[in-house]
Amino acid sequence: MVDYHASNSQASSGGPAIYMDPREQENDWDRDLLLDPAWEKQQRKTFTAWCNSHLRKAGTQIENIEEDFRDGLKLMLLLEVISGERLPKPERGKMRVHKINNVNKALDYIAGKGVKLVSIGAEEIVDGNAKMTLGMIWTIILRFAIQDISVEETSAKEGLLLWCQRKTAPYKNVNVQNFHISWKDGLAFNALIHRHRPELIDYDKLRKDDPLTNLNNAFEVAEKYLDIPKMMDAEDIVNTARPDEKAIMTYVSSFYHAFSGAQKGPLVVKRIILNESLSPGSDVVYELQSQERCTCRTVCHNIVGTLRPDEKAIMTYVSCFYHAFSGAQKAETAANRICKVLAVNQENEHLMEDYEKLASDLLDWIRRTIPWLENRAPEKTMAEMQQKLEDFRGYRRVHKPPKVQEKCQLEINFNTLQTKLRLSNRPAFMPSEGRMVSDINGSWHNLEGAEKGYEEWMLNEIRRLERLDHLAEKFRQKATIHESWTDGKEAMLTQKDYETASLSEVKALLRKHEAFESDLAAHQDRVEQIAAIAQELNELDYYDSPSVNARCQKICEQWDALGSLTQSRRESLERTEKQLESIDELYLEYAKRAAPFNNWMEGAMEDLQDMFIVHNIEEIQGLITAHEQFKSTLPEANKEREAIQAIQAEVQKIAQYNGIKLSGGNPYTTITPKTIDNKWDKVEQLVPQRDKALQEELAKQQSNDHLRRKFATQANIVGPWIQTKMEEIGRISIEMNGTLEDQLVNLREYEQSIIEYKPNIDQLEGDHQLIQEALIFDNKYTAYTMEHLRVGWEQLLTTIARTINEIENQILTRDAKGISQEQLHEYRTSFNHFDKDHSGGLMAEEFKACLISLGYDVENNKTGDAEFARIMGIVDPNNSGVVTFQAFIDFMSRETTDTDTADQVIASFKILAADKNFIMAEELRRELPPDQAEYCIARMAPYSGPDAKPGALDYMSFSTALYGERVYEFRLEIIPMDVVAPFRNRLPDCSLEEPHSSQPDRSYGDRSLPGCPGAQKKEFLQSLLRALQLEVEQSGILSPHRVSDAPLSGPMSPPPSTPVPSLRVEVWDMSDPGGEEEVLRWHFRQLDTDDSGVLSEREARPLRLYLRRRLKPRRCAKKFAQYCDRDGDRGLTLSELNACLGL
Repeated sequence: MVDYHASNSQASSGGPAIYMDPREQENDWDRDLLLDPAWEKQQRKTFTAWCNSHLRKAGTQIENIEEDFRDGLKLMLLLEVISGERLPKPERGKMRVHKINNVNKALDYIAGKGVKLVSIGAEEIVDGNAKMTLGMIWTIILRFAIQDISVEETSAKEGLLLWCQRKTAPYKNVNVQNFHISWKDGLAFNALIHRHRPELIDYDKLRKDDPLTNLNNAFEVAEKYLDIPKMMDAEDIVNTARPDEKAIMTYVSSFYHAFSGAQKGPLVVKRIILNESLSPGSDVVYELQSQERCTCRTVCHNIVGTLRPDEKAIMTYVSCFYHAFSGAQKAETAANRICKVLAVNQENEHLMEDYEKLASDLLDWIRRTIPWLENRAPEKTMAEMQQKLEDFRGYRRVHKPPKVQEKCQLEINFNTLQTKLRLSNRPAFMPSEGRMVSDINGSWHNLEGAEKGYEEWMLNEIRRLERLDHLAEKFRQKATIHESWTDGKEAMLTQKDYETASLSEVKALLRKHEAFESDLAAHQDRVEQIAAIAQELNELDYYDSPSVNARCQKICEQWDALGSLTQSRRESLERTEKQLESIDELYLEYAKRAAPFNNWMEGAMEDLQDMFIVHNIEEIQGLITAHEQFKSTLPEANKEREAIQAIQAEVQKIAQYNGIKLSGGNPYTTITPKTIDNKWDKVEQLVPQRDKALQEELAKQQSNDHLRRKFATQANIVGPWIQTKMEEIGRISIEMNGTLEDQLVNLREYEQSIIEYKPNIDQLEGDHQLIQEALIFDNKYTAYTMEHLRVGWEQLLTTIARTINEIENQILTRDAKGISQEQLHEYRTSFNHFDKDHSGGLMAEEFKACLISLGYDVENNKTGDAEFARIMGIVDPNNSGVVTFQAFIDFMSRETTDTDTADQVIASFKILAADKNFIMAEELRRELPPDQAEYCIARMAPYSGPDAKPGALDYMSFSTALYGERVYEFRLEIIPMDVVAPFRNRLPDCSLEEPHSSQPDRSYGDRSLPGCPGAQKKEFLQSLLRALQLEVEQSGILSPHRVSDAPLSGPMSPPPSTPVPSLRVEVWDMSDPGGEEEVLRWHFRQLDTDDSGVLSEREARPLRLYLRRRLKPRRCAKKFAQYCDRDGDRGLTLSELNACLGL
């Protein structure tokens, strides 16, 4: 029977307290352990050394810890030294009262620092009580030496243990798990010293099998070099099965303060209260009543001859058979439950390993691929860049598509695993760091970014190399022409032919030189063009820039030399001109007109042979137009050629007429009429060749334009089709008409129709490849690029796969939880109503509004915010800020159905363990299949309770870890007679009870129970009535009779050796229509301790705790008291409870 006010009633009646303050348990040091002489000896030595390490600072010390602190003087001095504060002036008298006053001043100072001294008084210290004195010193050590330790949000004992584990982790044969056995071989002490002062200890020479040497070495080094006094004897530690934990902690704390002080500066001792964490389950005080083995023997004298054998004797003997045979069935049931739970856990672990491997492989592939895509090392030639582009296309067609499928499958496996974990009530799976789905998506996004950048870079490189090849060829052509022109010019300018020439020859030389200067000026533009092209090649990082620069430099230097030589020769000729007057005007005119015309023809030939690069029809048409304009100037040029040839003919005519014998060619120029005719013929040959090249390029651009139009036509169809399908999938995922199986079939058909559209994508890929091979870099006929269409297609396939996976998970949830199609439809309707943007997920505020509409108490107040935060922690464990429909269904199914819990698994293990707090390996192998038995043995921690045996295993912590929650235990109490007596044979107090009606208050039927909508409210109230009746039934109160004075008897009864308190228990026949009301009235009277007829908040608190721990869903139990409090006076009457339960 549950005793709602056990702590109050037993405290008032002088019985043992049932519930204790956890702070009292933490501060209450284990005095019983001091009864062990070995431990007491260790504590005496350790505590004495610790006190002396501080008292020596004041010039004193103690010899006997219980004697030297009796007058309180050295105790006050010790507190002043370790705290740095002044205590009240001590009394110097020798009388007992003076000593008590001094000790009280010290104890008052300790209490003033927030330390709660349990059962330690000044009189016991003055009397030299060793047990109390050691307890007081341990409290001081905890407060001033250990509690101040803090490591990574853990403090005191846990912080010190964590510090030791971190410092000794790299050392072999050292595994610090506690403050007793882990330090017995001495290696941990040496490891701490070596970690901070490696020069003091040669750790590699220490041996685990020589603990005395190890301990003495550590103690001696610490005392000699670290100023840490020797607080323990190595022999005491080695010869003790389990060294004293307090002594070890005190000594280890000295290492912490010594080494942390060296790193952080002067040590500042803070005083805080010890708050040791209790082992699991120890904060709940409970009393186990041992289950009796049925060893009774029935003396069967005269049973056959007795007309009616004694009923109690027969019942007692038969109960022995029940307890003998029921244990085997319970063990089988418990084993089956454990097998089921472990099978689910093993399957989940296998799925987790598969996910980790698949994620690791995909991330490794991405990490290997991204550096390749980010490689921007340029190539020197077009052929090498074309090969790179071909390799990239192979990556797109061959290597990437399988990885896209792996990524999609990885997300599907992750969602399925999370669904199975939620359905089996296991904690959500958190992949290893860097292997979350979000991490994989981020890496995939980086891969696609690198892929896009790599393609753009290659195309730009191809354009650059194309431009460079064109410029380099142009540079070579112009440089070759210029070098051929300058060939011999320096020799010509440096000759001294004018010194022996006649006047006419000098004049001729002067005119020739003028013609040369004209020619030189005409070539100035070509030299400037050569320098400009060389500069552009340098700016575009041409690979052969050094040779280009060298050639350009040579040309420029030669050009400067020609200018200087030209100027020098002119000066020489002008000096000679005064003596030479004969000038041949015709030669001069010929030379002047022939030279520009010759340059024009050379320029025309150069332009006609010039390479060109165009990217569209408009550009080639511009070149054709320019060429037509050039051809229109040819007739005028031909007239100029004929005029020049006429001058030469006139020279020949005059020479012939005047009988002049020409000694050679034109003295003013080297351009002969034949040269002009040859170049003119060359120009006429190049014009049709240029026409042909331009027409071929025009045809090529028309073909490219056709490719653009073909790709654009198909892309403008595929792009909108993909967008339409994406919108349809979004609409289907929101509407979800029909059963889940119908939806799944429809979605699979829809997926097949999408897959059948794949040839259109392949066709586009082929067209896109032709475009890239033709080096087409733009397309004005469409806004879609192949990259956009690829991403859209991949998103479409991923979206339909995710939608199908969501439906499969909903079917899995429905089948596992027993949810009807109508409930799923109702959940979907509520979800879609609040999903305003149709994104398939609810933001936090949308989800809160949805919960309020379902009756959950998550309003904007402190209680509502806390409840909403708890729910969000369930539906959104990754804190993404979005609640998916699958998470919403899982939450609603969890609230409406029941699953295996850690309590049930612990109860099953308890049956297998024959009601012990631990279980042995052989018991697991006997009751469980071999593989699951070994699975448990490998994962169960050793049991360390006071009743532990060698090889004992802790099944409670193992069961708790399976579900990620803590196990609480409750017990039922036999109520002593002095508690029940006031209620026996009492007439109802009509002045305290409200008028009772046989009909329930129907107003509660229309009221909503916060957090418990619809049918859940009715089911919760019925389960509460059944639970209250079951408590009465298990205590043996239910009987065909109305009243029984017999003491309780059954599995929860005290053992025969325990005196049974006088007890009167009312029992009812539950077939009576008023039985439920009587059960409720009985529970109400137990809670109403002051007989006021109204349960205050304090009196009703045990009822609220009982509801939350025993009944589900817990959110229904949370607001039950407020629901029943009809008048809002914060008190519950019996009539209010009857009404809200519908009695």
